[in-house]
Amino acid sequence: MLRFKRLNKNRSEVLVMSQDNSILSLLNIKDENIEISQVENQIRYVGGEKRIIKVLHGRLTYRLTRCPQCGFRSIVKNGTRLTKLRVTSLTGQETRLHLRKQRYLCRNCGQTCGAHTPIVTPNHSITNQVRIRINELARNSLTAEMIAKLVGVSPTSVQRTIYTGRKAFLEHRRLPKILCFDEFRSVHSTFSFICIDAQTHNLVTLLPDRLTKHIVDYFLNQYSLAERQAVEAVTMDLNAQYQHFIHRIFPNAEIIIDRFHIVQLAGRALDQARLAILHELSDHRCRHYKMLKSQWRLFHRNESQLNSQRRQFKRGLNEYLTDQEVVDTITDQFPDFKRVYTSYQTILHAIQEGDTAALKALINHYQPIQSEMDTVISTFRKNWQGIKNACCYQYSNGPLEGIIRKIKQLKRGCFGFKNLAHLFIRIKLIHA
Repeated sequence: MLRFKRLNKNRSEVLVMSQDNSILSLLNIKDENIEISQVENQIRYVGGEKRIIKVLHGRLTYRLTRCPQCGFRSIVKNGTRLTKLRVTSLTGQETRLHLRKQRYLCRNCGQTCGAHTPIVTPNHSITNQVRIRINELARNSLTAEMIAKLVGVSPTSVQRTIYTGRKAFLEHRRLPKILCFDEFRSVHSTFSFICIDAQTHNLVTLLPDRLTKHIVDYFLNQYSLAERQAVEAVTMDLNAQYQHFIHRIFPNAEIIIDRFHIVQLAGRALDQARLAILHELSDHRCRHYKMLKSQWRLFHRNESQLNSQRRQFKRGLNEYLTDQEVVDTITDQFPDFKRVYTSYQTILHAIQEGDTAALKALINHYQPIQSEMDTVISTFRKNWQGIKNACCYQYSNGPLEGIIRKIKQLKRGCFGFKNLAHLFIRIKLIHA
């Protein structure tokens, strides 16, 4: 006998629990009609592999007074039927419950029936606890084969548990006031559309492609004009496709360009200018080449974060220099690069501080220098309202990018998907 002490608010009491009940409690089986009679280890060979399985022998019985068919009090016991159930394990070892269910016979109508337990669905051998465990592991981006090994079932049973009865596409939901738009690579190298709530980060919809017609038709057919007019803003990247139809769907919405993509575009222009200088320098051992090659991160850093007091050893240069000395050496030697670097720093500062006046002044007074920064400024000029809103609003596509990163991790862990519906179901499980 096992003794457990339970502390109550008013007094303490001692509960007496039998060994059978303690086994059921460890397995989280709460059916009091099940009694465990024996526990043993059995050796089985699966695909030539030796496995030791923990087997629990139990019995399910209870008093049945009336026949479920005719309702008469003429029911008697009529033997048992053995069912082999898969249950969860505490140690990772496969565990089976060989349960003998009581059978009953009605002497009035001649019908037979069996005892039922809430731990498993009728006519199934996988318990509800195992199904819950399968869904929990599916949220961790594991493959069906890996989940099957962890819970002790077949990969087909895992797929049937995950995908059966679930809809791939999201049901109609309330339209949030702030939306995030983006796309991700789904199956067969195609891109799918994803939309989330910018405030709660809940999924709004998943569409199998990113065609303008399908996106527009979805929102026009699923939501009324009043719901679409209530949308205040939509955050997105610099994809011009979405900007063309946003106001057709959401007449009152503001377009917010994601701040990360703004800085990323300017950073790429800075890298292109740096690489152009590296290609022009024939002497790869010269000091300037080594600075541009090994200390490239310093040029992407905010000027206010550069160390200008303490000299540090710079790998690749084999010199003790401050961060500011490295940047000043390059900008003094290459005037065109200095202009690109100055423009990048202005953009970085304006985005971080929300200084729309400085950003507008840069766009208005910028002089082309035949570099990638010319294209960046031209893009900013065309998308000025969205970039201005990025400085004024706190919303961004950061939460959506995090979800897309999880989707990429899921695809990588599962070695890709061929079925789009299966991918969407797994995405819904992860984001549930």
